[in-house]
Amino acid sequence: MVKKLVMAQKRGETRALCLGVAMVVCAVITYYILVTTVLPLYQKSIWTEESMCHLIETNIRDQEELKGKKVPQYPCLWVNVSAAGRWAVLYHTEDTLDQNQQCSYIPNSLDNYPTARADVEKVRAKFQAKQVFYCFSTTLVNETSVLYQRLYGPQALLFSLFWPTFLLTGGLLIIAMVKSNQYLSILAAQK
Repeated sequence: MVKKLVMAQKRGETRALCLGVAMVVCAVITYYILVTTVLPLYQKSIWTEESMCHLIETNIRDQEELKGKKVPQYPCLWVNVSAAGRWAVLYHTEDTLDQNQQCSYIPNSLDNYPTARADVEKVRAKFQAKQVFYCFSTTLVNETSVLYQRLYGPQALLFSLFWPTFLLTGGLLIIAMVKSNQYLSILAAQK
């Protein structure tokens, strides 16, 4: 009976150790992926200053108004603001600036034109209702763009590091509990 109990404990301990080691390995792999993908985007982000933006004008540009220019065929919102003492164009995120510099906001549903138009009008109404809001600007002198929301800010970095840290801590706790259990059982067997 004692031998069966010891064998069952060994099997359970081995499985728990494997689980803990697997959790630690997964956390290390996830940290590596985050360090090579998210961290460089965070470090390259020039949008570090939080400032107050005052709305100057909003304009919905339709496909007819953008003829002759290389832009996709969807309605887009153009927002001019005054930020940090200068005139600027507001962009929703860093990706919006990279996708199309003629649009401040690109709707999510690009396939359905009426839905996209309604989405753009809803965002425009929110901007017009709230004339003053926080935005992110850069310290570069010649930059005439500001962001409404940073994709690669400190909150995004901390949020992406939370789960790997949780996984690493859990794996190390499992390994520590199994090892302490083994040590205590050896001490008990010696008495």
